[in-house]
Amino acid sequence: MRVLLIEDDPTIGSAVRDHAASQGHAVDWATTLAEAGAFVDVVDFELILLDLQLPDGSGVSYLKNLRGRGNMTPVIVLTARDQISDRIEGLNAGADDYLVKPFNLGELTARIHAVARRYGQRVSPILRLGDVEVEPAERRLTGPDGAIDLSSREWAVLDCLLRHPGTIVSKSRIEDALYAFGSEVQSNTVEVYVSRLRKKLGSRRVITVRGLGYRMDLA
Repeated sequence: MRVLLIEDDPTIGSAVRDHAASQGHAVDWATTLAEAGAFVDVVDFELILLDLQLPDGSGVSYLKNLRGRGNMTPVIVLTARDQISDRIEGLNAGADDYLVKPFNLGELTARIHAVARRYGQRVSPILRLGDVEVEPAERRLTGPDGAIDLSSREWAVLDCLLRHPGTIVSKSRIEDALYAFGSEVQSNTVEVYVSRLRKKLGSRRVITVRGLGYRMDLA
């Protein structure tokens, strides 16, 4: 997933960014609301992690404005405010979940997966790709010979394709799911990971649509 982290604390921000990246997400980190706005103007994020106290304004006001413009990107609030009234205010502003600092990074991962399940386009939490069973939320693949291991980048590519079943996904969109702004992207990166997926899932599962992108065959 392409994730926007809005957090001004360098320690928390770097920890969350590195942890989310280790899970295969592409993370862009903004330390101000102005910087976050610049990111949102040019990228379609699949999740926003939002602190409520930023140097240039209120995260609640930012969230209300975001929803008022019709942007329904899932938002998980990350804040030190632990009063019930603060949680109610954040949820009423349009947040999808609320996590109080300090929090365990494992719990953050679980919350991200929960939000992804609610907003995902998958009809079932379990999919079949031929003789391979996929549990996206648990990041688990099982084939005829047992568990199939994927790297975080391989999962990121697979997840991007599974979010658009039967639909052509452009190479640039897959790159967006893999890398944040400023990251160096090799010209053949997507091809490398698609090739690895084919070896593990079967050569006919990921179809190349020449000049347009890739399509996941669920049949």
